[in-house]
Parts: sequence; structure tokens; C-alpha cells
Amino acid sequence: MQKNDVFEIEITDIGVNGEGIGKIGGYTVFVKDAVIGDVIEAKLMKAKKNYGYARLMKILCPSPDRVDAVCPMARKCGGCQIQEMSYEKQLAFKEKKVRGNLIRIGGVSKELLNHIMEPIVGMEESAFLGAPFYYRNKAQFPIGEDKEGNPVAGFYAGRTHSIIPNTNCVLGVEVNERVLNLILDFMKEYKIKPYHETAHEGIIRHVLIRYGFRTKEIMVCLVVNGDRLPHSDVLAGRLAEIEGMTSVMLNVNKNRTNVILGDKVKLIWGKDHITDYIGDVKYQISPLSFYQVNPVQTEKLYRLAVEYAGVAGREGKCAEMAAERPIVWDLYCGIGTISLFLAKEGCQVYGVEVVPRAIEDARNNAKINGLGNAEFFVGKAEEVLPAYYEEYGRKHSGKGAHADVIVVDPPRKGCEEALLKTMVDMEPERIVYVSCDSATLSRDVKYLRERGYELEKVRAVDQFPHTVHVETIVLIQKKTS
Repeated sequence: MQKNDVFEIEITDIGVNGEGIGKIGGYTVFVKDAVIGDVIEAKLMKAKKNYGYARLMKILCPSPDRVDAVCPMARKCGGCQIQEMSYEKQLAFKEKKVRGNLIRIGGVSKELLNHIMEPIVGMEESAFLGAPFYYRNKAQFPIGEDKEGNPVAGFYAGRTHSIIPNTNCVLGVEVNERVLNLILDFMKEYKIKPYHETAHEGIIRHVLIRYGFRTKEIMVCLVVNGDRLPHSDVLAGRLAEIEGMTSVMLNVNKNRTNVILGDKVKLIWGKDHITDYIGDVKYQISPLSFYQVNPVQTEKLYRLAVEYAGVAGREGKCAEMAAERPIVWDLYCGIGTISLFLAKEGCQVYGVEVVPRAIEDARNNAKINGLGNAEFFVGKAEEVLPAYYEEYGRKHSGKGAHADVIVVDPPRKGCEEALLKTMVDMEPERIVYVSCDSATLSRDVKYLRERGYELEKVRAVDQFPHTVHVETIVLIQKKTS
């Protein structure tokens, strides 16, 4: 295959970035905007030795699973990689992806997975759009300007920093459009310039919007290249007229960086946080808080975590005798979201998170929910847990620390080996592993299976419809013999 070759190809899979994958005589081709089952005409744009990247020229025979995109910007924007695939097929693709990684990387047999893998947890489809939309409680919009110098908001095109203007993302909540249009009109009226990366000039870089699905509270946080925003009182007054507006804040980011948020926040109007619920657990959310973006699916995921931990329904007994509480370590705990679900069941929970502000939020969230059986530590999980284990051994004549359950929800890179080793040394009966990357999950599952543990349950949860991302939760149990 050579650059500029035009050819016909059938798409048989989807890549990690949402590209369609097909083969010609063993040569793998990646084609953006193609979905599984499409037969297309494509043009090779970049040729490597064993694979290449092609442009979709024409759909010769559409896949039976191809649907019209709801968003007119779906192909230009990098946010929804598979919106043109039916939701039923999206779920099947994600489940197959998790299964394939566990077999290929984790060394798990097909027979075992046939026995223990539960159906993917999909999201209820929208009655008027035919698939799950408007599910994100958080959106970050870069601000730029068009060729006429007018301010625009939208999203970056895939793998670029070119803004695709769009104030009505169908994944975010509907109030986002009103907020953005109000801010853009304000910028135009007061001649407030957006930030320009190359020149490191201008003021407004991004707009962050958070929304409480249960409480209907709204937070607007403007990320600015400076210590203040001119006429911010005027903007705050206009935003305050939107029903549910609770917090208007500035985030100061004067660095030459593509990191969106800086460390410093300033209150302009209202409160410095909003509140929301997952299940019956209340959370306070600040601009810098990590909080799952799909609360509907998050509740399902966390209830699975409690079920897999095997602690559901113990709260009555445990409330009477603290000594009988199951000991649970929640690693990479964020603002204590899973921790507090487990604490509600009467467990003694120890949460670990590297971000100090997140631990402040976790402690506060425990307090506002009246949960005194959750304790939180700042630090890297791969350092805190081994240090705790060693210190416990020194204080107890070599007897190692024990946990009944360990819950891990690591970043995409998975767990470091030092942490996995300590987890094995602590001999928990159950390990509940929540993952946003089933490849690194599978690698870590293999490590644990080789050291006295076995995979007992597997389930994918669709947290991010219309994207290639999928959450996975597994139960890994200590072997009895």
C-alpha cells in the first residue's frame, strides 16, 4: 500500500481513538468516521510498514448499525468518536473490548469469562433522541475567536487546538448553551479578548460548567490569564439570573500550558461550591474537585462496588460494634465518592488520594454525611499503603496489617507493582478493581491471579455513551486453597 492509493475496504473493528479498522491482504488501515460493518472507499493518507491511516471518501454500503449523528459537529469535534454507531452496537463493542483485553493481556480463559462476565450496564435511552444524551454534569469549553474577531466557544477538533464552535453539545446539559451565549455576548460587549496560546495574550481561556443533576445547582468557573476579570460583577449579575445558578468563580491560570485549570480560585458571586447526590450520599463539589461526570451511571457503578465488596446490609450490626466493622482501603479515592458509599454500609474505610484538595473535599463530604467511620490520607497510593504496612509490622512484632477488602480505582496507567505486592501481602478476602482502561486492568489482574487470587466477577459499565471509553469493575477473590 502506498500513500494516495484509493481502495475499497470493510470495517471490522474500532481503534482506541474511535477510528474504524479494516484489513487489505493483512495490511491494517485506520479510517476516521467509519463504523463496524461499513464497506467504504478510502484514500491512504499516511503509510507505515504494517499499517496506515486513510480518509473516508465514500460509504459504499453502510453498516446495518450506522445511524445519523444527532450533533451536526460530531465528525469535526473530537468528543463523540462513535456517535454514528447505534447504541446497541456501541455496548456490544465495549463489552467485546473488555473481554478481549482480559483474554489477550490478562490470560483469562474464554471458559472462565463465559461463566463470570455479566452483561454490560448500559444507560437508559433518551425518549426523544433514541440514545443516551445530555448526561454530563461537567463541561469545559475552550474560548477563542473566529476570523472576524468574534469570541467563540466550542471544543477542540481531534488531535488539534483548533476550536470547533459549538455551544450546544448534546452530551452536556442544556443550560450550558445559555451560559455560553451569555458569556460570549458579555465578551463582545466589553471587548474582552479570549486567550491566544501562541502570543500568551488575552484573558478568558476556558469556561467550566458544573451541574447538579439532583439539586439543579449550577457552577460557572471562568479560567483566566490574569488575577481578575474586568466587569466580572456585571457578568456575575447576568449569570445569577439563570435559575439554579449557585456559584460564579474565577480560576487563575497564567502559565504557558495546555493544562486547563490553575491552582488558585476566586469567588465572584454565590458559594464556592455546589452540592449534589449520588444515591443518598451528598457531595460538595468545587471547581477543582474530581467528580464522575455521569451521575446516573456512577450510581450504578458504585452500587456494584458495594455488592462486589460483600459489605451490603451490614450497617446495623456494625453500628453496634465498631470492632466488627469490615476494614476497607479505598485507593485513589478522589473526593471520597466510593469511600462514602462503603462507609454508609458500616465499614471502617481508609481512603488514599494524592491530591490534597480532594482529600479536603473527602473529609468534608464525610462530615456533611455524618460518617465518622471514614478516614482519609494524602499521598500516592503506591507509597502510603506499603509504608502503612511496614509501620504496622514494626509496631506489632512483624504481624502484617490486614484488610478485609481493598478497592482500587487507579488512573489510566493502572497500579504500580509495589502497590499490587502490598495488596497481596495484606491478604484481603476481596479486591474490587474499578478501571477506566481495561488493558492496564487486565495486566494487573494477571499479576494478582498469579499470586493467590482469582477473578470472580467482571462487568463493564457505560459511563461515556458515544465515546470509545468504558469503565470496568471486577471482583478478585482470595483462593481458599
